[in-house]
Amino acid sequence: MVQRITAFFTPAPDSLAAASIHRGKSPWIDAVHLLWSAWLFATPIWSSDGWNGRWLVFTLASYPLFLLLYYKSVVAPRTIARSYALAMVLLSIALVSWYPSGLTYFIYGCVMLRVCRMPFRTYLVWLTMLNAALLLETWLLHYPWQAVFSIPLMSFIIGIVVNAERTSEEKDAQLQLSHDEVRRLAATAERERIGRDLHDLLGHTLSLITLKLELSRKLFDRDVEAAQREVGEAEKVARHALAEVRSAVSGIRASDLAAELAAARLMLESSGVSLQSGYPPDHLPKQVECGLSLVLREAVTNIARHARASVATIELQREHASVRMDISDNGRGGIHSEGNGMSGMRERVRALGGSLTVKSPRGGGTRLQVLAPIPVLRLVQPTSSPGEAANAAQQARPGSEHSTA
Repeated sequence: MVQRITAFFTPAPDSLAAASIHRGKSPWIDAVHLLWSAWLFATPIWSSDGWNGRWLVFTLASYPLFLLLYYKSVVAPRTIARSYALAMVLLSIALVSWYPSGLTYFIYGCVMLRVCRMPFRTYLVWLTMLNAALLLETWLLHYPWQAVFSIPLMSFIIGIVVNAERTSEEKDAQLQLSHDEVRRLAATAERERIGRDLHDLLGHTLSLITLKLELSRKLFDRDVEAAQREVGEAEKVARHALAEVRSAVSGIRASDLAAELAAARLMLESSGVSLQSGYPPDHLPKQVECGLSLVLREAVTNIARHARASVATIELQREHASVRMDISDNGRGGIHSEGNGMSGMRERVRALGGSLTVKSPRGGGTRLQVLAPIPVLRLVQPTSSPGEAANAAQQARPGSEHSTA
């Protein structure tokens, strides 16, 4: 029995309450619409009977039932919620002969009918039929037109507004699914690229090492010096492959400024912040681009969480031997003590050999300026010795692995 009661009040997976929870909202957010039920208690003002005993009895009998029907229309599956919305309409039509305040239930029933999954034209047809039935009943009961003319008007206006809200929420949900699909496809493409790069990088190198080791094993009994030479060359190839793998992993871990700007736009606009940004400079060194990307990520996170801003600006400009990044917002400002985020940004900028300037007057927004140097000319090239370079060139030629055979 307890399980049945619990299941009766638990939101269904495809209910309106479950959709609110999925969007990160409180499941009680739809309860705010119950404030409109205050008209139930205000209607007797325009009645000659006022708040008499009959009004009190009908209110005590019908209002809890109305609350139950409203709750079920929010937590029930969309296919069943229509029944509870129509039950509110029938409750109003049944009470209208003795209880004019019950017209409020009619409006709620018409509006909650839109919770069901139906085309908008079908919903308008339902509204037209239900309002026609109500107007016919009130005409037969000789209701004054002043008391009922606003009911169809309100039901249509509120129903259309709610339909627009639901349509917008569905579009947002579809857009979120599209974003998730784009991220998934991008991750899949990146994994495939990494797999191809590693295959191209290690396939030939490991085959070359295998051949040299097999050759050294065969030469070990006949020519020890040649075997040792082959083992040494295999060691050099392995070290070179290790350096290439480390370089490839560094490139994989490095962040891309263009991708980081796109992610910043998504984060800020989802937080209600309009972002104005240009395009990142071309041909930045990987180390500089990675450091600036991480600083940009931390700064954008701070704006979304703490700045209370409505507009943010990101400017990137490359000069002769440096690159400047300005990040500003029109938020509350007032940054006097630096937390972990600001300290982390300073450490990353310091690692690039640059400087970070922060201006944050209270109420005047915050502006971060990052200035990082760019090496124009590499005077010292860490290369191997001429002998090693010659060996590497010899290994790169076709058939070089059999040169000592």
